[in-house]
Amino acid sequence: MTDAASNSYDVLPAAERTLPHVLRRQAQAFGESAALSIGDVRWTHAQAPLNVARRATMLARAGVQRGDRVALMCGNRIECLETFLACGWMGAVAVPVNTAAMGPQIQYFLANSGARLLVIEEPFVERLQTADLSQCGLETIWVVGGTAVAMQGAQCVAYPDAGDAQPAEPADLGPGDLLAILYTSGTTGPSKGVTCPHAQFYWWGAHTARILGVGQGDVLATTLPLFHINALNTYAQAALTGGEVVYLPRFSASGFWPAMQACGATVVYLLGAMVPILLAQPEGEQERTHRVRLGLGPGVPAHAGAAFRERCGVQLLEGYGSTETNFVIASRPDAPRGGVMGWLQPGFEARVGGVGDAPLPDGQAGELLLRASEPFVFASGYFNMPDKTQEAWQGGWFHTGDRVVREADGAFRFIDRMKDAIRRRGENISSYEVEQVLLSHPAVATVAVYPVQSELAEDEVMASLIARPDARIDPRELATYCEARLPYFAIPRYIDVVPELPRTENGKIQKFKLREQGVTATTWDRTPGGAARKPGARAA
Repeated sequence: MTDAASNSYDVLPAAERTLPHVLRRQAQAFGESAALSIGDVRWTHAQAPLNVARRATMLARAGVQRGDRVALMCGNRIECLETFLACGWMGAVAVPVNTAAMGPQIQYFLANSGARLLVIEEPFVERLQTADLSQCGLETIWVVGGTAVAMQGAQCVAYPDAGDAQPAEPADLGPGDLLAILYTSGTTGPSKGVTCPHAQFYWWGAHTARILGVGQGDVLATTLPLFHINALNTYAQAALTGGEVVYLPRFSASGFWPAMQACGATVVYLLGAMVPILLAQPEGEQERTHRVRLGLGPGVPAHAGAAFRERCGVQLLEGYGSTETNFVIASRPDAPRGGVMGWLQPGFEARVGGVGDAPLPDGQAGELLLRASEPFVFASGYFNMPDKTQEAWQGGWFHTGDRVVREADGAFRFIDRMKDAIRRRGENISSYEVEQVLLSHPAVATVAVYPVQSELAEDEVMASLIARPDARIDPRELATYCEARLPYFAIPRYIDVVPELPRTENGKIQKFKLREQGVTATTWDRTPGGAARKPGARAA
């Protein structure tokens, strides 16, 4: 176990809470110790800023300037992380794109962000054929792991080598300058681009490292994707503390413990559904012959977390954070009880809000409202969406849309989500975007998409549809139709063709009634043999 206390770092002055300062600090403080392992690539802390500065030079040669957006659609590869960090070094803005996105979503992300350059892994290039790049303003495409292909509307070249490039000088940046736009699910509209400043990235690493006790000598292993804040934050933890981060290509239930043993992991990062999946595997010796001392497991059911600790010897800490906020609420290894998200962390304020955001007493459920005591700890808003920004940040509080209870001992307990969003396999899904795809099918007249609870303690996507006159909806054919138009995790598992949908007096569909009704005798299940819980209450 690492003595994290002896390797703690000082809080950086406000002006130094930028990515270039963090990278240069890690080189000076930790030198030739291991910093990063991803695929066949290894970096020391000293090498990190040099490699990033050379990639920044290549971005500049491609015409990228300070403030320009650079979209990234890659798996867990060094090209993705290196380019993300290089954007921060030179003052450009990184725009990670979910690798499950299909043509319509990719087009939206590119157009909404105004990205000039797209870095895309070769297996995903064909998806651009169903995107109208002429509507995006994209100028250049770098193909990772493949050769250039003809692409109408943009120059397409192989990802350029930066090995002998002259390192670029870092931009003169402030903590509030924009580092990234991270797209999260929309609720009543398209996905929103969360505008993340440099200081937010710093504080994600600082708060998470403190909560997990990360220190020099720790090996932080994650299978989570680099288009999510969780995996990006893991690099910040290593950079600030002198630890090493190991990025693995994907989550594998059978390969998880062998991989943790092979890389010498001491801290792991899991999402709610991963733990029940791991527990469903046959027990093996490698579940106990590892170095993992602690894990971060937000959304893991309490019974699964207890079973995981008993079986594998690893305690999982619960917590709460979002792309818009930071690691605000967390449990701790010596917590007196489980079944809660945890306790408010230093540097933050939380309120359980009722009517008009008035604070509610302990024990009463309301919306979780958050704010930070330092500037730029949270995101600054939603890109090109001033109305949505004002709505979410009104009154100086960020409105999470999550319903919680604060208990007498200060612990926060999650109840449900107030917003019309769905969370499946760790992914936020916009019901609006799924509905738009379903409505584009010629047989569909009306649709409502909503969550029902799965056997893995997360949401499953369900759609109730009304057919057009003289048309027939074949659920199997409709699911196949979605495969080329939606990320795999957003394709409805359950489809119910109904004669009518419950509505309010003014005609709005009452999704809460559909959620309460859940799976019915007429519902088609895309995965035969699976079981949803009834009634279709949302997963905690």
